[in-house]
Amino acid sequence: MDQRFEVTERFAAGAQFIAGSLRSGTSGRTQDVVDPATGETVLRYELAGTDDVDAAVAAAARALPGWAGATPGERSDTLHRFAAALTEDAADLAAAESLNCGKPIKLSKEFDVPGSIDNAAFFAGAARHLEGKAAGEYSGDHTSAVRREPVGVVGSIAPWNYPLQMAAWKVLPAIAAGNTIVLKPAEITPLTSLMFAQAAQRAGLPDGVFNVVSGAGRDAGEHLVGHPDVAMTSFTGSTAVGKRVAEIATGTVKRLHLELGGKAPFVVFDDADLEAAVHGAVAGALINTGQDCTAATRAYVQRPLYDAFVSGVADLMATVRLGDPFDPSTDLGPLISHTQRDRVAGFVERARGYATVVTGGEAPQGELGKGAYYRPTLITGAAQDSEVVQSEIFGPVLVVLPFDSDDEGLALANDTPYGLAASAWSRDVYRTGRATREINAGCVWINDHIPIISEMPHGGAKASGFGKDMSAYSFEEYTQVKHVMYDITGVARKDWHRTIFGDRA
Repeated sequence: MDQRFEVTERFAAGAQFIAGSLRSGTSGRTQDVVDPATGETVLRYELAGTDDVDAAVAAAARALPGWAGATPGERSDTLHRFAAALTEDAADLAAAESLNCGKPIKLSKEFDVPGSIDNAAFFAGAARHLEGKAAGEYSGDHTSAVRREPVGVVGSIAPWNYPLQMAAWKVLPAIAAGNTIVLKPAEITPLTSLMFAQAAQRAGLPDGVFNVVSGAGRDAGEHLVGHPDVAMTSFTGSTAVGKRVAEIATGTVKRLHLELGGKAPFVVFDDADLEAAVHGAVAGALINTGQDCTAATRAYVQRPLYDAFVSGVADLMATVRLGDPFDPSTDLGPLISHTQRDRVAGFVERARGYATVVTGGEAPQGELGKGAYYRPTLITGAAQDSEVVQSEIFGPVLVVLPFDSDDEGLALANDTPYGLAASAWSRDVYRTGRATREINAGCVWINDHIPIISEMPHGGAKASGFGKDMSAYSFEEYTQVKHVMYDITGVARKDWHRTIFGDRA
């Protein structure tokens, strides 16, 4: 099947989804969507400009009263139909994600797509559980209650590494809580975000509740963040860009949710199951070709296991199969672009001056050389303050360092600006318990690394940002808490009035 023909036909009307229909952008500039496995263009579209952002925000604002006024049950029913529509589209969504991002088809089919469908099903249920504090007479003379109300129009910006899942994480809690949304996907990966919006429309989501503007960050993105009619900004991406988003959002005092970079530590104590740790490290480092902000990037291994761990990881990495993302046997696809491949290669080449590249550290030749491929790479001998240990590489690169005492291992784990995710490996419940308490990260896995579930929150600390995706905790991001207080006495002259005028009655 000619994937390029299918994509071109599907988005012939344009790559903007505003007020329920696809349309072309008005920026006057075009963007190529490229298959990173081949370097070939699969779609060329007109980028969104500021006028398109204005139109999308206006559509969301018009739709807000009706959607916010729907009952939780009505919103829940729509989201259940949305989950069903996504299930019908599962094969097409997986194919589009692999085509646009270079993900192995088995990852798209078994991780990205089912995870997004599960998110929709979860928020269909969660929409009926917008809880506040129970009503009560806390002052004695009044009944107090807490309402959770929508924030308003949400402007969200999603990254290129998980276009479908990031669309789900941003859109679903927002609309479940009664908000309307304008989503700006990364301009190089708009396909599944647009398909996600089309599935929502088929499910009966009212026009304007969910809009997509496919445009560049410096114009469409910044205009969306600074738009006066946008009440909240949710951004996932690098810490550097997150700082810029925060600066713009401050100008209109928006609510802000940031999920930023990561440099996840992988701490292996000397009583860990070595085979499990080796397999977990390779899987955790190479998922999505390492383009995952929670990927295992820094393995700290207690010295008695260090040599065996390095040897085991090197041997297992050597078995990883690079290839066509649509081949079911492919383990590792290309990076998102040749630019990103070259960026990753730059980190590794500079590291050769102060560390040892044990395996990998090169782009394959031959047919794969046309794509943005890079071999799984293992580095040892780097200092804690070196670039490959401190900076987010965002590629299939794992750095391994030894440690001696438990105190040292946990201190090293915390010794970067980031705090998104981490894992600890040990058979000792007291050691693992200490790790969960002392590692400063939004998620700490024990004897595993990477799994996520819809029922639990995802978000970071330190330079990894703040706020939570997924789970009922995400409603804290997308709802406004309002205290309502009713007088129950019927007394005209309240006793507290004497503090303002007159004497006690």
